[in-house]
Amino acid sequence: MHYALMFAGTGVSLPYAGLWMKAQGLSGAEIGVLLAAPMLGRLITGPAIAIWADGFRYRRTPIALLAALAALAYGTAGLVEGFFAWAICWFIAATGAAAIIPLTDVLTLRLARREGFTFAVPRGFGSAAFVGANIGMGFILRAAGAEAVIVGVTLACICIAFVAWRVLPGEPVHEGPPLAGWARFQGMGRLLRDPVLMAALLAIGTVQAAHAFYYGFSAILWREQGIEPHLTGMLWAFAVVVEIGLMWVFDPWRRRRGIGPWPILMIAAAAAVLRWGLMAATPPLWVLWPLQALHALSFAANYLAGIELIERLAPRESQTAAQTLSSTLSSGVLIGGATLASGPLYDAFGAGGYLAMAGLAGLGLIANLALRPMLGAGRALA
Repeated sequence: MHYALMFAGTGVSLPYAGLWMKAQGLSGAEIGVLLAAPMLGRLITGPAIAIWADGFRYRRTPIALLAALAALAYGTAGLVEGFFAWAICWFIAATGAAAIIPLTDVLTLRLARREGFTFAVPRGFGSAAFVGANIGMGFILRAAGAEAVIVGVTLACICIAFVAWRVLPGEPVHEGPPLAGWARFQGMGRLLRDPVLMAALLAIGTVQAAHAFYYGFSAILWREQGIEPHLTGMLWAFAVVVEIGLMWVFDPWRRRRGIGPWPILMIAAAAAVLRWGLMAATPPLWVLWPLQALHALSFAANYLAGIELIERLAPRESQTAAQTLSSTLSSGVLIGGATLASGPLYDAFGAGGYLAMAGLAGLGLIANLALRPMLGAGRALA
């Protein structure tokens, strides 16, 4: 239920936030700034939230608090006027909502290890909810207008806060009492000094960051092509349906076969290069469907293999910090910079901005090649 609510909210905000911002009269560059600021801010907010979250007794407590903060900020964004007011509200809301994901992943990984289920299964239910939100919001937008985006994401965050507070299990953060603040800072420092872990984070993060132009401007570009909002929702939903298939069928199979994360990361990076290179050509609707199917590789395969690799590389007592660092880089600093660049790229080149994303994914492919010898030293199975 928690993953379903969490990604239903993402299914509203991720594809349609740009449409809401454009409806407020913002330019592509201004939209890029609003979307990128909380991502870039994760360089500071990500580690700070991870250290703060590890100070609680139960993992569900910071999740509930962050969701409530995000709901308040999103709701306020719908009531205020002006670029700077929207920027402040969006920064707070997006920061809180994004921080929930790695905290939930760590909780679920712990439960999966103890109770014997595959992490990809509950994560797949989140993707299924993302599909429903994509399609539903596409039809709602035809009737209610762009303000429905803010209403939808606010309600989702309220529900996440309630479920985290009342439904999530009381999984302890530590076996004993919470660590003191300085000890939590020291654990984060050890991770940052680990060259293999940092190389893995870079390899994973560049491929994830290459989705920035798609997240921010695909709905706008498709609308300019004459593709209706409900079809935009269906295109996004189709991508996630294929993603669910990978999570529920392929990922458990490859784990049973003992296929490690590194080859999956390589395949994901290559798929991202192909996907964004072809998207730059403004393909017709019938070509968009197979390109959307590549989302299962460019996003889901990279995400799942990345989660697994980071879990293997990080010490048990630093799992929250390690997964948050991964989120900080891939869903923060790198994608924030790419999103910031996406606004001017859209204003200047339209769909040609996807070529820059293909180049970024190419850097991820090179980084994965460089990572392989490091993993061969026995740090993790590749």
